[in-house]
Amino acid sequence: MNNIETIKVVPARYPWRTVGAVVALFVLAVVIQSVAFNPRWEWGVFARWFFDPVILEGLGQTLLLTLIATLLSVIFGGILALARLSSSWLLSGLAFGYIWLFRSLPLIVVLIILYNFSYLYDTLSLGVPFTRLTWGSFETINVLGQFSTAVVGLTLVQSAYTAEIVRGGFLGVDHGQYEAAAALGLPAWRRTVRIILPQALRTILPAGFNEIISLAKGTAMVYVLAMPELFYTIQMIYNRTQEVIPLLMVGAVWYLVITTLLSIVQHSVERALARSERRSAVNTARSTHRTRDVTPTQEPVHVSLS
Repeated sequence: MNNIETIKVVPARYPWRTVGAVVALFVLAVVIQSVAFNPRWEWGVFARWFFDPVILEGLGQTLLLTLIATLLSVIFGGILALARLSSSWLLSGLAFGYIWLFRSLPLIVVLIILYNFSYLYDTLSLGVPFTRLTWGSFETINVLGQFSTAVVGLTLVQSAYTAEIVRGGFLGVDHGQYEAAAALGLPAWRRTVRIILPQALRTILPAGFNEIISLAKGTAMVYVLAMPELFYTIQMIYNRTQEVIPLLMVGAVWYLVITTLLSIVQHSVERALARSERRSAVNTARSTHRTRDVTPTQEPVHVSLS
């Protein structure tokens, strides 16, 4: 007679996890009640101004600044990263000095200096240094306006951070990949674009999108230039109407929308990159398996010894 012992599976219990969830839900309910039912938040004023054309115009300026500064900082930051990784001590030293300087200066200081650039230099000329030979000059007051100053300032500061992110991504690639690419006889630019960069993107993308989100919020600093972007527009309105809190909430919610959309784009790009890597790995495995199947097996050779 066989005695079959029945094993009873008991799921693990986590009482403190349940307690923590209940406490978190209680705190969330208290916050929602205090915000939604407190008349001093003035949600009616919030709803009236949220889609106002003046607010939307300022939002458009913020998005345009973010887009242009992002594109320019990626290009300039990538060049700086390659210069930092260069074997030339001059290029590496100049790139290091630039990154050190603009990572040390606050953005608001850079913007104010650029906005007063025409006070420091009346004209800019192109020629041979320390000589009177010039090929042309122009007045600085006609070059740097509010929008151009904001773009230049944001690009100068952001490119320093972008350069370090790109450099860290390249350094994260195994050195054997560089040696294997060089052994194939590929040109330097082709090695970088086709072999090294796709692997470095896994490290660059999360930190890079984090900097783009910081840049979108950092555009609020251009209020010192009296440029009508989102935050400056909100300041001008609540200085006139004295409805400070609801208008600040308008800006806060629009910044939440911007950062949420950027986070969704980041998630989509990372998923697409991971999908392409998995597809590449599967194709490599299949090609290896086919090669093994096609390779003929060698028959043993019998040699007669006389």
